[in-house]
Amino acid sequence: MAIIFAEKLYGWRFWLFNLVLALGHMLVLFNAGSYIALMPHVAGDMGGVKPSFGTWAQTDFMIALALAFPLSRWLSGKYGAYRVWVAAFIAYAFASYLCALSETLWLFLPARILLGFAGGVTLPIGQSLLLKEYPDHLKLLGLGVWGLVTMMPFTVSFSIGGAIADELGWRYLFYLNIPIAISVAVITGSLLVGRGFERSYIGFDAIGFVLLAIVLGSIQTLLNQGNDFDWLDSPFLGWMTVLALIALPCFIIWELGERHPALDIRLFMHRNFAIGTTCLVVGFLLLQGILSLFIVQLQVLLGYSSFLASMVFLPMIILAVPVTIAMHGLTIALDARLLSCINLFGFAGVWYWIGWFDDPGSFDQIFWPMLMLGFFLGSFFVPLTRLALHGLSGQQELRAAEEAGMLRIAAGAFGITLQGVLMFRRTPFHQLHLADNFGGRRFASLDLLQEFSTRLNTSGFPSEAISNKLGLVIKQQAGILALSDTFLLTAYIFVGLAGLVWFAHPTYPYLHPKMRAEITDLRAEEIMEEP
Repeated sequence: MAIIFAEKLYGWRFWLFNLVLALGHMLVLFNAGSYIALMPHVAGDMGGVKPSFGTWAQTDFMIALALAFPLSRWLSGKYGAYRVWVAAFIAYAFASYLCALSETLWLFLPARILLGFAGGVTLPIGQSLLLKEYPDHLKLLGLGVWGLVTMMPFTVSFSIGGAIADELGWRYLFYLNIPIAISVAVITGSLLVGRGFERSYIGFDAIGFVLLAIVLGSIQTLLNQGNDFDWLDSPFLGWMTVLALIALPCFIIWELGERHPALDIRLFMHRNFAIGTTCLVVGFLLLQGILSLFIVQLQVLLGYSSFLASMVFLPMIILAVPVTIAMHGLTIALDARLLSCINLFGFAGVWYWIGWFDDPGSFDQIFWPMLMLGFFLGSFFVPLTRLALHGLSGQQELRAAEEAGMLRIAAGAFGITLQGVLMFRRTPFHQLHLADNFGGRRFASLDLLQEFSTRLNTSGFPSEAISNKLGLVIKQQAGILALSDTFLLTAYIFVGLAGLVWFAHPTYPYLHPKMRAEITDLRAEEIMEEP
């Protein structure tokens, strides 16, 4: 074991180091959210493929982001955290360049996957690099700053991404990544050049990692392409299903017998970890999925520009960050089950509230539910994290936080496609239901078709255009109703999660916690709170 000691950074070097680490961390998280506002633009520019095809680049990006977590820990122990950080951002800049130059989806997808993998490697490393430079009595302050850096991109990335798409073009999202990523790599390397590290000889579970990649990749491919290629009627998707069904039990059996597993399944034997992680994973699956679906449908269904659609989400920032700060103190004083239950019920109320909007022009009306959504987003991660990590300590606690974060990010990718599948299935149902109400087919005394046609005639519509207009109106209204269904179903599931948290053990308030134990707890929380 080679240990090389070096002085910590002081003065302007310390502050520059903080700024660069924050910038790099925000860059990765920002790209995870801002691309969602660009998806219709990307689909149209990649040969005019369907918007659902553009979604593949986001879901595959998030799967790569999740898979990089276990690899990051091993690479840091073998080569040193700052060296891996620098190399990852160089790879990030290169992947961004490939994304910006891609002319077809089949070139864009691999570049986007590489971008996610390079970014995912940096997520667990940045926090450890930051804390090594803080004295012990200021480490809690460093963690607080890191928490703000983590939450900010999730609330503003939609708006900035929409502005880039409308004003500059979607490719500039990736062009702008290049100088920022290179600057982060160069400045970090210059500040820490020659810095030694404590080499760790932890084995890497290569077989478990490959099996995990096969499971996540095959499931995500099935979800991505199911709607467009008729699910199991497609031979390729049939083979993907078989591959997932074979790889999943093999992965579980292998991990249970592995000393250093890629994903420690044994942690789920702890009741609080199992329940807390389930609520985090399912909650984030629904949250990421519904927000991604919402911003895309505002553009595709209601004709919003990317910037206008992204502005719908801007009110979230007003309450999200201050509530996140307050929740750290509340979870120390109160039972995390109570806070989690209130939060999940609040989420359910907001989803139900939005689910009853049916006015295509309700941009101003959506402000208040989005403001409350920011409040509950800020209070979502902290209590569930405290609940999941209760009873764990030391390295086991950090490992559990890393695994829960990885599973949550992968679930976010699944959620984007699952919510799209739900809307895709519900739209024809509502379209048929609406069509049945025209022409007296459902109520003989109520001829809505004649009333609608008369109004269009008086508005100057030619007779031959009325049927086409009627079809467009029915299609749009069916889409709005299907979108509402996704919000309502999400609300009901959140109510179920609110009840599930009470099956966990109570988290009693901490009495005079030691600094080191409190820092470990907060480090683990910050890892799990990364959107």
